[in-house]
Formats: sequence, C-alpha cells, structure tokens
Amino acid sequence: MRIRSRWFFLAATLVLPVACSPAPAPDGQEDALEPPAAVEGSGERSGEGRQEAGPALGAEPASEPPPLVLFVGTSLTEGLGLPDPSREAWPARVERRARDEGLDLRFRNAGLSGETSAGALRRIDWVMDESPAILVLETGANDGLRGLSVEQLEANLDAILARVREMAPEARVVVAGMEAPPNLGSGYAEAFREAYPQAARRWETEFIPFLLDGVAGNPRLNQADGIHPTAEGHDRMAEVAWPILGPLLREVAEKRSSDVPAGSGG
Repeated sequence: MRIRSRWFFLAATLVLPVACSPAPAPDGQEDALEPPAAVEGSGERSGEGRQEAGPALGAEPASEPPPLVLFVGTSLTEGLGLPDPSREAWPARVERRARDEGLDLRFRNAGLSGETSAGALRRIDWVMDESPAILVLETGANDGLRGLSVEQLEANLDAILARVREMAPEARVVVAGMEAPPNLGSGYAEAFREAYPQAARRWETEFIPFLLDGVAGNPRLNQADGIHPTAEGHDRMAEVAWPILGPLLREVAEKRSSDVPAGSGG
C-alpha cells in the first residue's frame, strides 16, 4: 500500500508520537507564550530594528519593498536539526531557486518546532504582522504524530485560512498536505489525509498533495530520528513544492515589476 510503504520506517522509529516536538502541554497542545521570531531571507529577525520615523524633509519617498512570501509551519519548515536552517531548510531552497530566476521577492520562514494546528491558529496574527503576497501553510504533522482529532484539525485549518483571508484578502495561499503514520489505523490515516485537499477546495487555495513525498520513510533522506529530513531531504521537499510555488512566485514578481514605475528604483 502506498502510504504504508513510505511511512514504514517512520512508524518503526516512533516510541511515543512526540518526535517532532517537546512534550505537549496538559491540554495536548504546545504552549505558545511569546510570539516567536520569524527569519527572513535577509537574516533579519521579524520586528527587530524597525524605524517608525518618516523620511527626512526633501527626501524621496522610500520605494515599496518587494512582495513577501511567508512560510508558516512546524519543525519541517523551520529546518530542525539542520546545521544551517537559514540556508538548508526547504523554504530557503525555494528562495534560492526564485533568486536564480531573478524574481524580486522577500522570503520569511516562520516555522516553529513542536507546533500543532491549534498552535498555528494561536500565532497566525503574530506572524502576519505584514500582509504577505503568498502564504504557504504547513501544519498538522504534530497533530498526526500525537493522534489528535481529525475533526479538530479540520476546524483549525478552516479557522487559520479564514483569518488569513480576513487579514490579507489579496494573498495567494498554498496549503501543504500532510499524512499520518499508518500505526494509528487506516481510518484515521485516510481522514487525516483528506482534511487537507478538502480545506484547500473550501478556501480555493493552491495545494501541495504531500510535502514529504519521496522523503517520509526514506532513511537516506531523514535524520537519525527517522522523522526530520536531512539537507538532502529538504532539497527534495523544495522540488515537490516548486511545481505549485514556482508559477505563483513568477506571477507575483511579474505583477510587482509591471506595477513599479520605470526609474523608481523599486
């Protein structure tokens, strides 16, 4: 069976379903007390060093910054365990490919290790302190590892996407599909898998069927825990995402180019 084969190695490594995260809080969810810093491709920490003062008298108005591509996710997006996540995690690899094509965009990795879909919902306002042109949502992997309710996952996905639509109605949204390990039963695994395309259809978003396609269950592409991808695994994740993300990135960058007046320096 397709799911059983690619998750066999993963299921065999699980002692308790907490490998993507620290131990859960009493309610089964992680405890997000402070808004975590998101890392942009420029290396700046989100919110640090921002100047609110206006331009000096006689100065030309600052040009509009390039459109923002925001990745909201778990340790799979954060790049947990990689020597240099800012260069090796799959969002950084997508950024590098976009820059190789000459696309003028900014990228921010807001992955957070241990986060469930409930945690993503709790911090979505924090990470969307600036409206993105594209938002990529990778969440729920820890829900599946912990065997949390599929119904709650569906409700959280809907609530996150509703909030994104409210805060950034023009943003292009991409939902990354996830799958649960088969040791939780075929019924759970099937319901879990279907939660993602159904949410994408309801909210009319773009959809990556399974971000870990070719990575999950492959010892060569995973770290010693059998769950978190190696640098090579992240390269594969970027390849899986590119057919969906690439056209969106080009579309947003081209629109930006056509909207910027000639000689504006933007």
